Amino acid sequence: MGIRRYKPNNAGRRNMSVSDFAELTKGAAPEKSLLRAKRRSSGRNNQGIITVRHRGGGAKRRYRLIDYRRNKDGIPAVVNSIQYDPNRSARIALLYYADGEKRYIIAPDGLQAGMTVLSGPDAPPTVGNCLPVSKIPLGTEIHNIELLPGRGGVMCRTAGVRAVLVACESDWAQITLPSGEVRRIPSKCRAVVGVVGNSDHMNIVIGKAGRVRWMGRRPTVRGTAMNPIDHPHGGGEGRTKGGRHPVSPTGKPTKGTSTRNKKKPSNSAIIRRRRSRRYGILKLG
Repeated sequence: MGIRRYKPNNAGRRNMSVSDFAELTKGAAPEKSLLRAKRRSSGRNNQGIITVRHRGGGAKRRYRLIDYRRNKDGIPAVVNSIQYDPNRSARIALLYYADGEKRYIIAPDGLQAGMTVLSGPDAPPTVGNCLPVSKIPLGTEIHNIELLPGRGGVMCRTAGVRAVLVACESDWAQITLPSGEVRRIPSKCRAVVGVVGNSDHMNIVIGKAGRVRWMGRRPTVRGTAMNPIDHPHGGGEGRTKGGRHPVSPTGKPTKGTSTRNKKKPSNSAIIRRRRSRRYGILKLG
């Protein structure tokens, strides 16, 4: 796991970097039974109208079915290979279970081909194993965390992230998320021990605009460069700063303004809000 930098042979190559893919298993091909066609809407709704800007194009991909639930309890699985997934920043691991089934999981840091992983309440708290939060020692780094038991992991799935289990009572557990938010979840929820791999992903320099187009992202135009009919910040004489209150194209406040619904039901599960640049650490009353 590392970064490979190009020689500045031209303007596009200057400062460009890519992953060295050293952690991938050589010669490993995607498992065909776990591949699905991925159709993209390019940010358009059922009427063909653009509802999400700056999307379209990009390289064709096939989706890999990922096992977020890890519900095959007590059946050991051998890691066959570590593979690249074009749909996510993390690497994925192909598991061969003892009963013959094959599944993909998000590969944590330190997981290598040939290792054995296990799921269930009786699994030891080692890297790659999935077990209820109540069975994990305090202070352990975890990822792929469930919010509701049996629903599958939804938090901490991107490259290099992890949460820390800080407290656990009879029915509830507290975890510290990468943002600094302290949240409580049911102690029956499952999580995978370890840190998500490919932590150097954040250090990759794109280098040129064309590489962003390969990822399916179209150019972004500043609102102040538009006309008044196209954006609330548009128009005016000469160059402007976009007005006193920055907003999105639809008029929603942005750039530092809180957009979270104050009546959101999950607010009660947040013990301490995430760190904020404007207000420091916020607490919900």
